[in-house]
Amino acid sequence: MANAKLGRPSKEKTAMLRGLVSDLLWYGKVETTVARAKSVRSQAEKLLTLAINSYEDIVKTTKEIKNDKGVKVKTTVTNDGPKKLQARRAIMAYVMDRQEQRKPKESLEAFEARTNGINHPLLEKMFNVYAPKYAARAKELGQGGGYTRIIRIGQRRGDASEQAIVELI
Repeated sequence: MANAKLGRPSKEKTAMLRGLVSDLLWYGKVETTVARAKSVRSQAEKLLTLAINSYEDIVKTTKEIKNDKGVKVKTTVTNDGPKKLQARRAIMAYVMDRQEQRKPKESLEAFEARTNGINHPLLEKMFNVYAPKYAARAKELGQGGGYTRIIRIGQRRGDASEQAIVELI
């Protein structure tokens, strides 16, 4: 179903799927038609597998940085390893970047403190939340894949198209 035409030209289909996959990864579930749901599931699972296989690849280095007083201080810095960097770039090329929103009644200072240093929240969510969770599940069950489920919810009222909810398990 990943190569389904979905009744749209190639560029429109790709843009629609990128948006749906991004929404699925950001919100955890999305409601759409069954045909689109199958295509979204295929793409989302590929991206999640890419993140899961590379999230542990980090390189620790020490750097000398001048502090406020001008004294050189050695600090340990963690960077992405080559495998994780390649996966991050591949995922970034496909998904549409979602930005963190202020929560109701959250002060500006609290919001800035919560989001300080996070340039791509969706990528950080994939590598820091989903990848460890699904990697632990894979070790526990001895299998990979199956990160999403499709629940059919009946026909749409206007055109009787079969609707479904795609959600992360």
